[in-house]
Amino acid sequence: MAKQKKQPRPKAETPKGFRDYFGHEVAEREDMLRKIAEVYRRYGYDPLESSAVETVEALGKFLPDVDRPNDGVFAWQEDDDKTWLALRYDLTAPLARVYAQHRNELPTPYRRYAMGPVWRNEKPGPGRFRQFYQCDADTVGAPTVAADAEICGMLAETLEAVGIDRGDYIVRVNNRKVLNGVLEAATLIDPSDPSRFAEERGIVLRAIDKYDRLGDEGVMQLLGKGRRDESGDFTKGAGLTPHQGALIMRFINAKSAYEDNLAANPIGDVIVEQNLINAAVCDYLREIVGPSPIGNEGIDELIQISELLDAQGYGPDRIVIDPSVVRGLGYYTGPVFEAELTFEILDEKGRPRQFGSVAGGGRYDDLVKRFTGQEVPATGISIGVDRLLAALRAKGRVDGVAKGPVLVTVMDRDRMADYQAMAAELRSEGIRAEVYLGNPKNFGNQLKYADKRDCPLAIIEGADEKDKGIVTVKDLALGKKLAEGLTHEEWREQPAQEEVSRAKLVDYVKEKLGG
Repeated sequence: MAKQKKQPRPKAETPKGFRDYFGHEVAEREDMLRKIAEVYRRYGYDPLESSAVETVEALGKFLPDVDRPNDGVFAWQEDDDKTWLALRYDLTAPLARVYAQHRNELPTPYRRYAMGPVWRNEKPGPGRFRQFYQCDADTVGAPTVAADAEICGMLAETLEAVGIDRGDYIVRVNNRKVLNGVLEAATLIDPSDPSRFAEERGIVLRAIDKYDRLGDEGVMQLLGKGRRDESGDFTKGAGLTPHQGALIMRFINAKSAYEDNLAANPIGDVIVEQNLINAAVCDYLREIVGPSPIGNEGIDELIQISELLDAQGYGPDRIVIDPSVVRGLGYYTGPVFEAELTFEILDEKGRPRQFGSVAGGGRYDDLVKRFTGQEVPATGISIGVDRLLAALRAKGRVDGVAKGPVLVTVMDRDRMADYQAMAAELRSEGIRAEVYLGNPKNFGNQLKYADKRDCPLAIIEGADEKDKGIVTVKDLALGKKLAEGLTHEEWREQPAQEEVSRAKLVDYVKEKLGG
C-alpha cells in the first residue's frame, strides 16, 4: 500500500494587499472614530451598519479605471441562482440600496453615518491596501445645496475635533456641473448623443483627479496621447486636441492663476484676499463655460455654498472654491469636495511634501434613481481612516505606542482570588488591569511579560505584604527610563517602586497614572 502523502502545513502569512492591526492601532482608530461620531451625531446623523456584501448589480459600475462592474471588486457567483455578489468597495453605493429598499420607513431627508472596512481588488503598493476603513456621513433626500454646505462645514469641524489644527487643512469645493460646462465648451459633450465621448470624458475626469500628484505636464500627457510612468507602465490618454487640452487646463488652474495674481499685488488681509479669489474664480469660470446652462448652474451653486458657509462662520481660510477638485468616482452629479492637509512631511526618500487628501465626497443625485427610477438627491463625505490616523501620528496627536494594562503579579497560586479582587477594584474605577495568567513560578518571566505588554505598573503582594496589609507597586515606565541612563533629576528623585497600603491601592494607582 502506497504511503499517504503528508499534507503540507499552511503558510502563516497575510494575503497580498492586506495587513493585520494590533492593540494600539485598533485602539487609536476606535478613539478617532468615536470623536468623529460625536461630531456627526451633533449634526443629527444616525448610525447605520449595512451588509459588507452587495450584489454586483446593486454596486454598479462606479470604480475608476475599470471596464466591467466586477472589475476592481472581490466578486463571486452564487451556485444556485448565478447571482454575482461582491464585497462593497465603498459605503455610498450600499447606502443607495438601503435607502431605496427602506425609503417608506425612513425619514426624508435621511441623515446617516457609517464606519467600517471596504475592499478593492486593485494592485497593492506601498501604503496601498486592498482592505481599508472608511468613515462616511450622507444626507439623502435634500435637493438644496445647503446640504452640501453643511457637509463641508461638518468636515472642517470633524478634522479639528480629532486634532488637526486650523491652518493645517483646507476643504476644497468644486462642482461637476461646472466641469460638464467646460467639457461642453471643449465639444466633449454631444447633447444629441449623451454616450458619445464617454470614454474621453472618463479619462479627462481621472486625469484632473491626479493633478496634485502629476502636475501640469502629467495631466497634459493624459489629456493628449497618454503617459508612461517611471515603472514603464503606459496609461492611455483622452486624445484631445491642443485647444481642448488648453481649455481643460485653464479650468484646472483657475484658482492658482488668481492666487498668483494676488500674491504679486497683495491687498493685506488674507481672508479678504481669499474672498476675492472665490468671487474672481467664479467670474473666470463663467468665461470658460460660456453660455452653457449646466456650467452656469454649477457656478451659481458654488456661490450659494460660499455664502452659506460664510454665514455660518466658515471662512475661506478653512473652505475654498477650487476647480482642480473633481473626485475620481463616476457617480457625482454636482458639488464635490475634498479635505487636504497642508502641512509637510518627509516621503520615503526624505523629501518634503504636503500630506495631501484625507477625505472627499460630493453630490450624487442619480445613485438611488438606479433602483427607484425617480431622482433622489443625495450628498455626502467619506474620510480615509488610515490616512487621517497617519496624519495625526505625523502631528504628534497620537503616539503610535502601545499602552498596556496595570499588571497584578501572582506570588502565590493559592491566593488567585486576592489578585483577581485587586484587578476588579482597579477596573471598577476605569483603570485597565489584568492578572498574570501564565506560569507564575519564575517572577522574572512575569516582569518580562509586563515589559512586552508595555505595562506602566506592576502590583506585587507576597505573603509578607499580605500579613502587613501592604502591596508593592513597581513603576515599570520609570524603570525603563532609568535603565536607559536618564539623568534628569526630576526622574531620578522618583522611587522605582513603593510600598502602599492595600486599602489605598486604587487611589495610589490613579495618581500614578495621572487620573
